[in-house]
Amino acid sequence: MLSSDKLMVQLVVDQCEIHGIRKIVFSPGSRNAPLAISFDENPAFETHIIHDERSAAFFALGMAQELGEPVALCCTSGTASLNYYPAIAEAFYRSVPLLVITADRPESWINQGDGQTIVQKDVYKSHIRYAVNLTDGKQTETDIWFAQRETAIALNILNSSWKGPVHINIGLNEPLYETVEKTNFYGRKLNTNQLSTCLSSSFKSEIASNLESSKILVLCGQLPKNRALEIALEKFSNNSNVVVLVENTSNLQSDKFINCIDRTLNGIGENESEFYPDVLITIGGAVVSKKIKAFLRKAKPKQHWKIGFDFPFMDTYQCLTDSIEIADEQFFSELNEIDFQRNKLNYFGKWKSIDLLAKDRIEGCIATFEKLTDISVFYHLFDWLPEHSILHIANSSVVRYTQLFDIIKNVRYESNRGTSGIDGSTSTAVGAAIANPNQMHYFVTGDISFLYDSNAFWNSKFPKNLKIIVINNFGGGIFRIISGPAESKQREKYFEASQHQSTSPIATAFGIESLTVKTTLDFLNLLPEFLKPENEIQLLEVFTDTEQNPKDLTHFFNYIKTK
Repeated sequence: MLSSDKLMVQLVVDQCEIHGIRKIVFSPGSRNAPLAISFDENPAFETHIIHDERSAAFFALGMAQELGEPVALCCTSGTASLNYYPAIAEAFYRSVPLLVITADRPESWINQGDGQTIVQKDVYKSHIRYAVNLTDGKQTETDIWFAQRETAIALNILNSSWKGPVHINIGLNEPLYETVEKTNFYGRKLNTNQLSTCLSSSFKSEIASNLESSKILVLCGQLPKNRALEIALEKFSNNSNVVVLVENTSNLQSDKFINCIDRTLNGIGENESEFYPDVLITIGGAVVSKKIKAFLRKAKPKQHWKIGFDFPFMDTYQCLTDSIEIADEQFFSELNEIDFQRNKLNYFGKWKSIDLLAKDRIEGCIATFEKLTDISVFYHLFDWLPEHSILHIANSSVVRYTQLFDIIKNVRYESNRGTSGIDGSTSTAVGAAIANPNQMHYFVTGDISFLYDSNAFWNSKFPKNLKIIVINNFGGGIFRIISGPAESKQREKYFEASQHQSTSPIATAFGIESLTVKTTLDFLNLLPEFLKPENEIQLLEVFTDTEQNPKDLTHFFNYIKTK
């Protein structure tokens, strides 16, 4: 097999092959040429070319989240590696397995005025699970052993209980384009055995005691689809003293769960303390709702059990008492086996009644809106979005509006909530759609997020199974609906970054067919046809009323509030 003549490059490629890496996203360059040659010549790998490194990294993130397996990305030296950083931070906080391979200048040339050279060693150290630095040149047996060991450790982390991005940096000498017929295989695995964790008998006894006398609130953050967890959690929620709060991005669906947290909290009046939990159980990643965070920090539950392997001592609600490193579905399955006396507290009924009353008033509220505003777009979209599809949600106001409406049956929700940044949402959706071409993907974004990540369209194989809805309210609409910036005289210029451009010409420039709508009637007429997979139009730009948007949202919360 043809390969680069550089032994360290051969070793990295062999280690990727033996550890099951199959997809790698390249950004063109010169210093990473030995890696491009070697991966391309090896039939075990599928390569994708994305020119913009920032977009490429989010593209790889989308592939990894969709496939549920590690994806590699590789760039040239210098500032190219820094453009990976936003997606690496996102992957770190969402525990998405990315293998980041950066080509570098030899260490002797760092800070010596050579071109495309920065300090790349440990450049991601605050947001990486493991880092490996390799050097080119003559290699001893000890050098090879060291490189095999370090890369094996990094690649094992990609499939560990606490996943996340790892970094391999390789200093490469010129010439860069020499090839040889490869004769040695440098792959070496270090096998790890992860033993399943069970709850101890003593802790089970403590749990039983707590369950018998406490109001229990289970709060679920961002999670991948997990049917076993859904079943176990639904069974646990049959206890009348248990309330399960989920968000769209939790990907947990049941009539027993409360899935519009802000909508429900809005209906809690002066008797707020009656809704405070005694025991808080949290699972999953980021929680969108700022209201539930404030509610729980005020409530100060007596106990908070954080379940899972990632960030075990993260204390979001300032009341952490127990970090339990166990799989979510196993934890609740074991809880369901505990024989305890069910208490008579109708904690669930209190929460659910408010949730149902608010839900019943939504239709009447939407009927009062005269103009096409952000909130009405989401209401009508969720009426028509096809089941068994994947919905990608951009950040800021988009993800918050999404949480106000019930989860659509058999729709999976994805969003970059690790860092909640607006950068890369489109690229992530594109990567996911390419990784899973057999399902329809829909992506909802705001105009600023769309413009920020327009290089996502710079892809020669833009997926036909992805449709995009851009809500254009001419700026960062979130700054009109949150207190503080909404009242500031600097809001329009400095916070929401007001702009007056249509976004659809960008898509058109890349060969993507698009439509624009400006009225509710036009939106309702076009939406059902646009959402059909066979319709070749892939982008719908919806212009909403900038001034009316915050007014309609305020009216919504006032209208649905229980009296």
